[in-house]
Amino acid sequence: MPYKIVASQCTNCTACEALCPNQAISEKGNTFVIDPDLCTECVGHFDDPQCVAICPIDNTCVIDSTLPRYAA
Repeated sequence: MPYKIVASQCTNCTACEALCPNQAISEKGNTFVIDPDLCTECVGHFDDPQCVAICPIDNTCVIDSTLPRYAA
């Protein structure tokens, strides 16, 4: 399942955008969003999703359980 950013919690700090190995994170309005078509959960790049690891606000980058899991 790809990750998503909870818009109401995003502080627009830009930390996650540069760390995403798939360039799935971009700015939209006053927050950041994750393109589910590009998000691979960092599989093949890192052991942990980088957006989750770097985000200063807990539970802002979360799994989007409404979409299917990334298939390597």
